[in-house]
Amino acid sequence: MATIKINHERCKGCGLCGNACPNKCISLSKQFNKIGYHWAFIEKEDDCIACGFCYLTCPDFCIEVYK
Repeated sequence: MATIKINHERCKGCGLCGNACPNKCISLSKQFNKIGYHWAFIEKEDDCIACGFCYLTCPDFCIEVYK
């Protein structure tokens, strides 16, 4: 099973990770982080295939993917 860790406090909520995900596992939270952005979170963790597209597209290096 794949594990993805997203640093919610660094995330600026750009949504690139969610757009890059082939299984649409990542969504943006309705809550705000400390810097005032809606952060990304794993909505469907069981559907994650650990492809790494989210990691590669994140401009702020907030995502780590573990296989």
